[in-house]
Amino acid sequence: MYSITKKIAAGIGTAAAALGCVVAAGPPAAAEGKWCNNSVCIETYDHGTYLGRVEVSVTNTNQPNRIHARVWTTNGWSADTKVEDVAKFRTYRDQAYPQRHFPAGTRLCAEGFRGGSSVGLACVTITE
Repeated sequence: MYSITKKIAAGIGTAAAALGCVVAAGPPAAAEGKWCNNSVCIETYDHGTYLGRVEVSVTNTNQPNRIHARVWTTNGWSADTKVEDVAKFRTYRDQAYPQRHFPAGTRLCAEGFRGGSSVGLACVTITE
């Protein structure tokens, strides 16, 4: 019985290690897609290293709030979105327009603010 339990534990450990390798070696994020963190999502619509438009959304709570966001890259581009008063249970959306190519490896980030407080920071690495 001990040897069966030992073999099962070893099998589970091997499977977990293999899964960890798959997750760690997964493909880097391309420019097109949607990434979220807490109440903030950032979505891009372009391929490769070109970013024409970036959409930021911030989910609101059960009370009206003043919401805005800041979008930037690690190589110096940045933009602030408009400030908007949003009703309860609504999602704020706005766009930023970088309209340029960025070097592969550049991080694109968006931080959302609700009532003056940060409510999430979503980032993605731009790849070719």
